[in-house]
Parts: sequence; structure tokens; C-alpha cells
Amino acid sequence: MLQGKKILLGVTGGIAVYKAVDVVSRLRKAGAEVRVIMTREATEFVTELTFREISGNPVAVDMWAPVQHWNVAHIALAEWADAVLVAPATANIIAKAALGVADDMLSTTLLAVTAPVFFAPAMNSNMYAHPATQKNLDILVERGLHIIPPGTGKLACGAEGPGRLAEPADIVAALEAFFIEGAQLSGVKVLVTAAGTIEPIDPVRYIGNRSSGRMGYALAEEAVARGAEVVLVSGPSALKPPSGLKKFVSVETAAEMREAVLREAETSCIVIKAAAVADYHPKHVSGQKIKKNDEELSILLEKNPDILKELGQRKRPEQMLVGFAAETQNLLQYAREKIEKKNLDFIVANDVTKPGAGFNTTTNTVKIIARDGSIEEVPLMTKREIAKRIFDCVLQKGENRI
Repeated sequence: MLQGKKILLGVTGGIAVYKAVDVVSRLRKAGAEVRVIMTREATEFVTELTFREISGNPVAVDMWAPVQHWNVAHIALAEWADAVLVAPATANIIAKAALGVADDMLSTTLLAVTAPVFFAPAMNSNMYAHPATQKNLDILVERGLHIIPPGTGKLACGAEGPGRLAEPADIVAALEAFFIEGAQLSGVKVLVTAAGTIEPIDPVRYIGNRSSGRMGYALAEEAVARGAEVVLVSGPSALKPPSGLKKFVSVETAAEMREAVLREAETSCIVIKAAAVADYHPKHVSGQKIKKNDEELSILLEKNPDILKELGQRKRPEQMLVGFAAETQNLLQYAREKIEKKNLDFIVANDVTKPGAGFNTTTNTVKIIARDGSIEEVPLMTKREIAKRIFDCVLQKGENRI
């Protein structure tokens, strides 16, 4: 899977730099083209000449070196890469990336990259376990970057514990697995819905919910990463649509979402309904702002169409349909009932009363329940990581239908 891939390797100043030489060698043997950016600190351990000879390409170090081509070096490298690997990734470069610092060739390039980025941490155990480092790693994961976990054992400093750079074979295997995964849904149309809907009361007021859209946007991003043709239908959200979408459809009301979803679902192989659609809308919408007075205000609500149920009724035999259930009680009972009533293949159920779960959080803990009754318990993790788990389940169960 690495044949012909363009890998940009960032090498930072740690004793594990010598392993990065082996990583370059293995990548080239696997058919990849490799270019290297070294920090000044990295050159204290291994010379530029070593990486130049192993990679077969010039090595970038200095932002102010004479320009060899007309284009700006760090932008050209960022646009060239199919994937970026930082190995070893010191605590320093992890902190810079988390904060968006751009004070050398590598950190500046990382800000310009749109390709997938992998960090392979390597440092003293105490530095790795420090809350600041762990927080910075969490920030990178939340942004969609990939972390190749360090090994555990005796370190160069004499300490024992986590912090050893992953073995070169494991690092290359992680990149291979990513590109294999990236081809899983090639040519498959995936429809994802996200965020909540809003139902107007008058020109300035509406009924809404707490959904931020993070889960749906993470699912769309994951589908893109796996090579799918992704249509994202979203209610109002402050999030920026993921890059690589086939189509982005912005809606406000449940009626608008229903129209867009039913239209796109006709040609979709996988439909994931993560949006928090309002169950009701005001029967009468005032054309003018309702003025406040001393009287009570009563609003008569009408039921909205059940989009997920309609999708289930229209579902083709080869189509996969995934729903969500956000509950505060009787989680498994309600989720299983929903699978049957709405003809779902999977339901992702979560108890929104749990700490770190539910709406307006970057994390969640869920149960992925399949139609056959099997359940995958997913512990508290980022919504991007949960999106990966959901697609893993869908692909595993639906391998003969997709």
C-alpha cells in the first residue's frame, strides 16, 4: 500500500533519531518516496548527509537556506506529501504542534499540511506522562492527527517505562494500515447527518437542542479518510466542514433535513444518521416577533416526520443504516426497540448523563449495538476515535453488502 506514496518525515532532536534512519530505509523498500525535514537539534545526533543518502532526496533544515526552486519550501513540501510522519516526536514538537507555534522549518510546515499527520512520540517516561504532554497529545488527536504509541522498556536516560520510540517496523506498519484503511470505501457513497435542527417560533426565536455536530462531522471526516464519496447534511453548527467532502448540504429545520436526506439516501450505500433532529415544531409560526408581556405564553407543537423511520422503510437490501440514541435512562432497552422499529443495522447508544459524554463535548462513551444483538462497548474517548470504531463495526458486519 505504500508503493508510490509520498511520505514527508519530520525528524526532531532525540536519541531515537537513529531509528528514523531505519524508518526511511523501510519506507523506500516498500516503494514510498521519502523527503526529510530535520530540526537543528536532530542534526546534533545524525547528519543531514545520512538522511539525504538513505532517502535519495535533499534534506530540509533551515528556513533561510537558499531557495532551490521558485516555490516556498515549506509550502511545497506540505502540498507534496500524501502523509506526514514525525518520528521521533519530542515533547517539544508535540507542544509546538498543539499550540500552532511555527518557529522552524518543521513546525511551519506542519501548519501548512492538509495531508494526514502521524506523530510517533519518544521521550523520558516522566515527560511522556506529564499532564501537559498528555493534554497536547489529546489536542492533536481531537484535530484528527494520528498518534503511534511509544513502546515501554528501558530508555536511553536509564529510566524504565513508556517513552521508547515505536519500532521502525511498527511505524511503517501503521502507515500501511492507514493507506489500506483509506481504500476500504473507495467509490462508496456515504451519507452522514450532523448537528441539531432548529424550529422557528417567530423571526428571532426557535426551538433547538444542544447538539454541536461534532460526532457527525467526525464520522464524515473518517468516511473521507477511508476513501468514501461523502455527503454531509448538517444543521446549524460552528464547525468547519471536513475537507474532501463530495457535497455539503446546510439545513435548519427538520423538514429541510428530511428533504435533503431522502434525496441523497437513494444513491447512498451507507447512511449514518447522527443528527439530533427536533421531534416537534411549533404549529403556528408568528410572522412578527412575539412581544413579551405579563401573560403566560403557550406554544402548540406538532410532531415532525421521523426521518430515520422513513429511511428504514425505504432501505434497500444492500444499504447499511446506522442510527443514534441519546438517552438518560433504560439505554439498552430503548436502543434495541429503536433498531426494530426503524429497521436499523446498527444503533450507537449513549447515556448523555455520564461525565464527558453527550452533547457539546469532545469525548463520548457509547455502545454500538448491531441488529444481531452483539454489542461493542466503547470507553470514553474522542468522538473522532469513536467514529473509527463505528466504521470498523459497519465494515465488519457489512463486508458482503458494501
